[in-house]
Amino acid sequence: MIRTLHRWPGLLALALVTILSLSGAALSVFPAVERITAPQVETGLTVATLAERIQVVYPGVEQIRRSPSGRITAYWFDQGAPGAAVIDPATGAGVASADPNQALRWLTNFHRSLFLGDGGRIAMAAGAAAMLVLSLSGAMLVVRRAGGWRHWFASLRGPFTGRLHVEIARIAVIGLVLSSTTALWMTASTFDLLPDGGVLPADPTEVSGEIGFALDQMATLLQTPVAELRELSFPYPGDATDVFTLKTDRGTGYLDQGTGALVAWADLTGWERVSETIYMLHTGQGAAMLGLVLGMMALGVPAMGVTGVLIWLAGRRGRPRIRGNQPAGRAETIILVGSEGGSTWGFAATLHAALTAAGQGVHVGPMSGFAPERYARAERIIVLAATYGDGAAPASAKGLLDRMNASAPAPDIPMALLGFGDRSFPSYCAFAKAVAAAAQAKGWAELMPLDTIDRQSPQDFARWGRALGEVLGISLELSHQPVSPRTETLTLVSRRNYGAEMQAGAAILRFALPRATPWQRLTGTGFARFQAGDLIGVLPQGSPMPRLYSLASGRRDGFVEIVVRKHPGGLASGQLTALEPGDTVRAFLRRNPGFHAGRGLTPLILIGAGTGIGPLAGFIRGNARHRPVHLFFGMRHADSDFFYGEEMPGWQAEGRLTRLVTAVSRGARRSYVQDALRADAAQVARLICDGARVMVCGGRDMATGVSDALAEILAPAGLTPAVLKAEGRYVEDVY
Repeated sequence: MIRTLHRWPGLLALALVTILSLSGAALSVFPAVERITAPQVETGLTVATLAERIQVVYPGVEQIRRSPSGRITAYWFDQGAPGAAVIDPATGAGVASADPNQALRWLTNFHRSLFLGDGGRIAMAAGAAAMLVLSLSGAMLVVRRAGGWRHWFASLRGPFTGRLHVEIARIAVIGLVLSSTTALWMTASTFDLLPDGGVLPADPTEVSGEIGFALDQMATLLQTPVAELRELSFPYPGDATDVFTLKTDRGTGYLDQGTGALVAWADLTGWERVSETIYMLHTGQGAAMLGLVLGMMALGVPAMGVTGVLIWLAGRRGRPRIRGNQPAGRAETIILVGSEGGSTWGFAATLHAALTAAGQGVHVGPMSGFAPERYARAERIIVLAATYGDGAAPASAKGLLDRMNASAPAPDIPMALLGFGDRSFPSYCAFAKAVAAAAQAKGWAELMPLDTIDRQSPQDFARWGRALGEVLGISLELSHQPVSPRTETLTLVSRRNYGAEMQAGAAILRFALPRATPWQRLTGTGFARFQAGDLIGVLPQGSPMPRLYSLASGRRDGFVEIVVRKHPGGLASGQLTALEPGDTVRAFLRRNPGFHAGRGLTPLILIGAGTGIGPLAGFIRGNARHRPVHLFFGMRHADSDFFYGEEMPGWQAEGRLTRLVTAVSRGARRSYVQDALRADAAQVARLICDGARVMVCGGRDMATGVSDALAEILAPAGLTPAVLKAEGRYVEDVY
């Protein structure tokens, strides 16, 4: 609901809110310029003294005004001709023209009404209402993505476009809420939808009938500082019944021109003060710096509009059309999908097509539409559940858990759960696990145990599909072909071979850095911006499914580098390890912000085995600030599998690598990297207790062994890998 409330007003009112924001940002500059250029009043100057100075220079003065910026303007008649000027309060003389700024007038009319009168005012009010809805719903979405209000400024993960959208939003949202709310108030006031609230003093019934009392002798004017003045109007020349009208920040009063006495006064009402405060907050008049800040925040609206449209388009592309989708009441297999960005729907479409080809009647729908009473012919329910943010339900799964918990006992329909997530996140597949726990609590029959898919791996999905086929008694091959980003050609410039003696061919492959287009440099897409720990997807010949490899280099290194081991029957690894300098591959970049070293100086404990050394070596190579880095590296054979062994001494000498500990699993004294951790338990525990961050890269079995070892090492200190993950101090990139 919140996402819908955010999406459609944004798409429908994009042009209008962009006009409002850009014109408002331009208008915010004028109060600041006026404040800087206007001659300012000396401290302690009274209205009496100011009026006397101006009257000496302009004997025919009829009105003195002070704007919220402090600018003094006088209006007079000289031999029947009107005149006006910006006044220097120190002399009472004019220093600049008082003619209205035409650019300001044009922008104001454009901002308020698009030059269309009342119809334009209503349209711009609708734009302000849309901006308010967008701001509030966007704030709720940011909170949901971040995992709560206390994580409002937490680091973000995900595609660049989405991160940029949220980064701008969480900075600008307060200003946008303030601007849109005050705009709606002012519009309502314009159309007399709010009470006026103003009270003028009663007209004086008796005056002295005299004229010519000296301005610098009037007590009220002597007691009123110029800083409180808004307007002083002089009586009509020769009319002894007319009075001075004084308007200040406190109220309005009338002064007898013959005696200088205050004959009537009315304080500003509470409603007037509220209205004036709202006007100040919206325009910046009287608060120039605030106006500039709000104007800068308003500039974020066009950027959020563009990124929002891109996010919407990406979501539409990520949700494919499912042909032959059966009604829920007639389907034998119900597939429920929980997806945030839309990618999980692609897996659902692949599963739907395979089951349909096997003769099944299949219905695919969102998890939010969960309704067991509608599944009259269902023999099984398969749930594909992604996790959003800090373990929250994705957009298409809202309300599922509530309905499951509130429902009657589970029907006799077995359920299979498949979670989609990223192992580098602390809350890996947390929502899928929550659904599994709720289903178990309700006594739902289990078709298959809960399984997970890491980083949308087609290989993991195919493995799970074969297991599902065995349960169903059918042959089920799930060949998922995700829509890959646009690829670029990488040319191999060098390679270093390892493992040849052990018939386990491996290599460090270095590719030339592709030339980035101006658009890529601006948006950070393609290979224009990347770090060690990010991923490249390689499209092998003969397969549409990309293989992902962790990068051992960053953009600043000037090359693209990966570590690859040839696997038996491995299509991509076989082709990559066969490359020679000058050969090319097609590849794309995928961000992996959850596995970046970061810019801090807290110590790093890097743990890897085999080709998992790739990103860890990249972190060490890029450690120009000499951050303490402790590397635990496991290999099969020291003679043939010591990746980056040639560079390690140099990195240590340069201060990029503090300490290196190796473990050899097939040597005379067999040891794994988790054994090396246990052997160095005291120092590992001390480093972690002092704030060190742990980064693990390699195979899943290795990662499990490392986690178990660290659990033992940290137990006396009351810490666990789970606690470290929740704190962001334990991250994994496993395969």
